[in-house]
Amino acid sequence: MGRWGLLWRPWGCKKPPAWGPKVLHCRNASSFPLPRQPLPPLAQTMARYLRSLEPLVSLEELEQTQQLVTEFETPGGEGERLQARLERRAARMENWITDWWVQSAYLESRLPLAVHSSPAVVLPKQDFNDWRGQLRFAAKLIAGVLDFKAKIDHQTLLVEYSRGYPLCMDQYARLFASCRLPGPKHDSVLLPPPGRRPPTYITVVRNFQFFQLEVYNSDGTPLTVDQLHWQLQRIRAQSWKTDKEPLGVLTSDHRHTWGQAYTTLMRDKLNRESARAIQRSLFTVCLDAPVLKVSDARASSRLAAQMLHGGGSYSNSGNRWFDKTLQFIIGEDGSFGVLYEQAVAEGPPIATIIDHVLDYCKDPVTVRAPLIPLQLPKKLYFCFTPEIKRDIEHAKQNLDILITDLDISCFTYRGFGKELLKRQQLSPDSVLQVALQLAYYRAHGELCATTESASLRRFHRGRTETIRSTTSAALAFVQSMSDDNCQAPERLSLLKQAVEVHSTLTEQALDGQGIDRHMLGLKLEAIADGFRVPELFMDTSYAVASYWKLSTGQVAARTDCVMCYGPLVPDGYAVCYNPLPAHVNFAVTAFNCCQETNAEHLAGNIQKALDDVGALLGNNGGEGGNREKPS
Repeated sequence: MGRWGLLWRPWGCKKPPAWGPKVLHCRNASSFPLPRQPLPPLAQTMARYLRSLEPLVSLEELEQTQQLVTEFETPGGEGERLQARLERRAARMENWITDWWVQSAYLESRLPLAVHSSPAVVLPKQDFNDWRGQLRFAAKLIAGVLDFKAKIDHQTLLVEYSRGYPLCMDQYARLFASCRLPGPKHDSVLLPPPGRRPPTYITVVRNFQFFQLEVYNSDGTPLTVDQLHWQLQRIRAQSWKTDKEPLGVLTSDHRHTWGQAYTTLMRDKLNRESARAIQRSLFTVCLDAPVLKVSDARASSRLAAQMLHGGGSYSNSGNRWFDKTLQFIIGEDGSFGVLYEQAVAEGPPIATIIDHVLDYCKDPVTVRAPLIPLQLPKKLYFCFTPEIKRDIEHAKQNLDILITDLDISCFTYRGFGKELLKRQQLSPDSVLQVALQLAYYRAHGELCATTESASLRRFHRGRTETIRSTTSAALAFVQSMSDDNCQAPERLSLLKQAVEVHSTLTEQALDGQGIDRHMLGLKLEAIADGFRVPELFMDTSYAVASYWKLSTGQVAARTDCVMCYGPLVPDGYAVCYNPLPAHVNFAVTAFNCCQETNAEHLAGNIQKALDDVGALLGNNGGEGGNREKPS
């Protein structure tokens, strides 16, 4: 725990601050607005862990793991000792796992943020096709984001509820003016210090050039849409050159490589001031150049690629600062999306902001701009030494290789949406997860370890838990679909059993009774206290069941959008979806370097699986005719 003060760093602090995690996270339980995240019983987690292995490992491997679990649970043994230490940790901390989770899942990962970590939200293309429409929309978007931020600042943001439970709202306060910082061994997160006046500007980037744009008047009121529009025009007038170094590409590189380049960059005072201005800004707006047009069949996938990584070093990737928590991307051609960094927040708060901003943008502008002279937006300059230029060239090469390797296929399934499933009293998410199991089984002839995130925001400072969607019930169902002797009524029964099992796992995860965060805690407790890592975590079954070949995620926004990100493993997939009332948006990614995976092939299997599930549920309209070809 000693190094944890390094991970959450307020501005201007080189050492762990006095108010750092050890103080912040140990308040009296009576002051918590929500219950603490529970620590599951050891025996319960071990039993559920063994059950999760059944569809994934051989009988021999399962028996070996059962023996290891028995040894781990022995009275007075490793498991009991580590559980007791976790119980003491849970009693003294606001949340016993969140800091460890953020550290292990994000800040210690050395993979690039681009593709591998930061998700993009692909939003509907807007009704403009030139720079004038781009700037007008960007001005209204900025005003909408500031309107949402005002709700946070004035504490008028309504508490969200899910399944009747109030949700932790802490993530919202960290979305603005925060940024990830690269480090040699692990990253940290820069947060505005509490009690200090928050920043009053955003960053705007166009043609690889960064600008500091003040978005509040001297009296503290936000700039109007007309004022913002005028300022964006002034930025455009200062950024017409297209021969600038794509400095932002540096932030897309491997974290260790970027960390070394960052050290070099920050030696220069001018660079240090400009980089800190970007890091401390409320959020970033990326004004992208139009991209080359492709066929309508590939348009949605091209759009997803632009939002996820910018399209490459010679396209818009230099228009990003991938470390920044919130980046709103607006193209001259009407393309629109959001890219966010996950160390601070998950997808649902981002979706809430997006819904608010789009609602705001629909309303006509009624506030007239005051006749107040505005200061010229400040251009942020950098000194490019030969060493920094070499770093940029290497980052460009690495990013372009990564982009070439990424395979994206987006589509909209129109056979049915979540309303049909709700009418049948089935969980839409559980039905879609079972359909994904069927699709993967048909594509590869077996099931694989599948992860889906469940929110733990029922609890104070809760983040996520894993739902292990690969179950024995799902295996029974997918096998029945290829068994000619199995009739529709039996298949329907097996489908409903698989859906029910997944729904139960979901509720367990939401209740803080999942498997994975508990097992992570046990493992990290052993490491933190100098014990050897228990044999249970060195087991083949543990490796197989944690090798997430199918990474899935649902972000249920009201907006007709979809999220996308890259696979967690080289031979895996990522499948994101947004279930809407009458259709479901999907984004599937894979890596071209693996000959066994193909995003378009899996997307086709997902559509066929949904057709077959719809047919079993009596939705004849789902049979083929409403399927959209993956792009």
